[in-house]
Amino acid sequence: MKLIIGILIPFVGTTLGAACVFFIKNEIKDWIQRALLGFASGVMVAASVWSLLIPSIEMSNKMGRFSFVPAVLGFFLGIFFLFILDKIVPHFHLDGKVLEGPKTHLSNTAMLMLAVTLHNIPEGMAVGVVFAGITSQGDMISMASAFALAIGIAIQNFPEGAIISLPFKSEGNSKKKSFLYGVVSGVVEPVFAGLTIAASGIISIALPYFLSFAAGAMIFVVVEELLPEASADNKTDICTLGFAFGFAVMMVLDVSLG
Repeated sequence: MKLIIGILIPFVGTTLGAACVFFIKNEIKDWIQRALLGFASGVMVAASVWSLLIPSIEMSNKMGRFSFVPAVLGFFLGIFFLFILDKIVPHFHLDGKVLEGPKTHLSNTAMLMLAVTLHNIPEGMAVGVVFAGITSQGDMISMASAFALAIGIAIQNFPEGAIISLPFKSEGNSKKKSFLYGVVSGVVEPVFAGLTIAASGIISIALPYFLSFAAGAMIFVVVEELLPEASADNKTDICTLGFAFGFAVMMVLDVSLG
């Protein structure tokens, strides 16, 4: 039961954020959106370090001075995985202006949804692999630290849900339809969390690689998508402050709950 609740927490964050479409009339102001993207980046970087990379190294301590190998290898595999997806999946950046991937006749709405799906895949994998680690490496990962990661991602998913649903409403869609778009954008997280749990359960010896793989995938999203959009036009101050706050929040959650 705790496992199901844990993998659904990030999805709840996205859903609550999407519900902002019923209470906010206009799109989020530019400076607020930059701060929120910076905040999300800070949460994801801190989660990658404390919740994924450090446990990956600790689980490999039997390798002695080479205990970093699974973390480094998995990290780059995660980077490469998201790099490939970024190239083969047509999608917009969150600003809805920059098109990436192959040419397509999909609607702007569909491509923005694909962008959010790409963002949420590594987050779902991160939550899934941490909860999977409780059963196979219970002495390395606690239930509290797994929930800390899920809560941290849910917090950063809240503004992301709003950032997705509000533009849809401004394009003339109904509030209910815009809310649905925001909710659907988060479905991929529990799905990939479940798939990761299943995969890591089959080959539990590879858990350190799964952890660092998820970290690499999240870092790719931060560097490739979130930070460039948050700091566009050389407006970096609010993004930097948001990043620092998000990093601190995730660090406090992981240390205090873990």
